[in-house]
Amino acid sequence: MTVLYRGRFAPSPSGPLHFGSLVAALGSYLRAKSLGGKWLLRIEDIDPPREIAGASSQILHTLTAYGFEWDEEVLYQSQRIETYQTQIDQWIAQDKAYFCHCSRKQIQLMGGTYDGRCNLCRPKLTSGAVRIVNHSKVDRFDDALMGTVIQDAHFAGEDFIVKRSDGLYAYQLAVVLDDAYQGITEVVRGSDLLQPTVRQISLYRILGLTEPSWLHLPLACTEPGLKLSKQNHAQAIDLLNPGPSINAALNFLGQAKVELAPANIMLEQAIKQFVLKDIPAHTEILL
Repeated sequence: MTVLYRGRFAPSPSGPLHFGSLVAALGSYLRAKSLGGKWLLRIEDIDPPREIAGASSQILHTLTAYGFEWDEEVLYQSQRIETYQTQIDQWIAQDKAYFCHCSRKQIQLMGGTYDGRCNLCRPKLTSGAVRIVNHSKVDRFDDALMGTVIQDAHFAGEDFIVKRSDGLYAYQLAVVLDDAYQGITEVVRGSDLLQPTVRQISLYRILGLTEPSWLHLPLACTEPGLKLSKQNHAQAIDLLNPGPSINAALNFLGQAKVELAPANIMLEQAIKQFVLKDIPAHTEILL
């Protein structure tokens, strides 16, 4: 039985969509639709200190203006808090996760990699950050664009945080539980998330869940190591004239440009001529 392809775009509401966001949205959309699959939209709104009021609605408005049509209802991570906490409570009860009081400075003194010492505390700690007992140490994975990707074994093997000491849930936990919940078969996103992918695969294996495939797109950078981002005040994409931005994003992804037309028509043409192997297999591309 063939499993229907299910992809997604999962922006955080920390500001308006910029060119780098458009590249990620377009790459994931073209991949899903060229395979006859579904493309889902998730708003990752579980980090209130970084969020901008009204950004979620603005993101949806921008995507609509650019011709994107998502399948199924938008999923908001803020509606999934109970699910994240239930999983953490279960792990703690099963001694598969534990509380940790170690600061970043203390971890630096350990050589930069947390050594698991709080799991040895007796009596057990009852507050602080929560770390997963990482028995499934994964340091490599296959990427549809870049082939085999190998990450630092110390980073991959660390008991990493699934809930922060400030009470906020870690990206690693939320993204895995949500991708599994939405039945995502392939994760298409920017190469800034290459490193944490190994931790997410570890979580899939710890949870006994089917892992998705992975495809990491090159990042749009203004200089080496400096990607376009909301935190770096990247300029919002033009809502009134999306055509040139769509063609610029297609060009960035190594795809043929399409004729200027209403945005949805441009995307339809882009889907028909999408070629995965033409996307540059780079982690960064300078603008």
